[in-house]
Amino acid sequence: MRVALISDLHGNLVALDAVRADARRLGVDAVVCLGDVATLGPHPREVLAAVDDLGTPTILGNHDEFLLEPALIARYTEAPIIHDAVAWCAAQLTDADRARLVRYQREHTLTDGAATLHLFHGSPRSNVENLLATTPEAELDAMLGGRTAVVLAGGHTHVPMVRLHRGMYLVNPGSVGLAFREFAHGGPPVLLPHATYAVVELRGADVAITSRVVELDRARLRAAATAVAHPLAAMLAAAYA
Repeated sequence: MRVALISDLHGNLVALDAVRADARRLGVDAVVCLGDVATLGPHPREVLAAVDDLGTPTILGNHDEFLLEPALIARYTEAPIIHDAVAWCAAQLTDADRARLVRYQREHTLTDGAATLHLFHGSPRSNVENLLATTPEAELDAMLGGRTAVVLAGGHTHVPMVRLHRGMYLVNPGSVGLAFREFAHGGPPVLLPHATYAVVELRGADVAITSRVVELDRARLRAAATAVAHPLAAMLAAAYA
């Protein structure tokens, strides 16, 4: 089982296209999305459709849930620009787009013989929790809630991570659409002009985990960000200058 894990696409079709091309070159068996598909960036509908075309289960991220239940965002952030960006993306969606979101799952397990890969967004307990390299073991045990697998994988923090915990590997592929220089702790992030994802290969008890960095065309990122009038256009254009 050789799976490319992508997460936190955030409506960035330029980045998603680059990552899919890189995964094809590697010859992965499947590409699976760990959530936060269609908010903040300029192409919510196009990215939703592209993820649907992957033909694999998609995990429900917190931003995906905001599109289905707008009131939830108030519990997550008070930042007006994030509220405005999510509302703009929600206004672009059709009923068919929302039907795609309804099919997303909070957790999913991929199994190939003895090899298991358990997927979520923030943590198995909540899609807004931050599972970090520095999370204390007791707190991490509570987040995992007794779930076990050869590899457990989630996103949400926008920062790649591989961590060994009680004999299990915890993987965060980082972010395709909004790669952070470091964990932002809820504050304004510093964006990087690349996409990150992970490839997990499981052969029984053998595990190979590769963190991939895909450089992106800054001019294409700026052009995509400013081609439509969305709330984060100026910020994204400046970040990719």
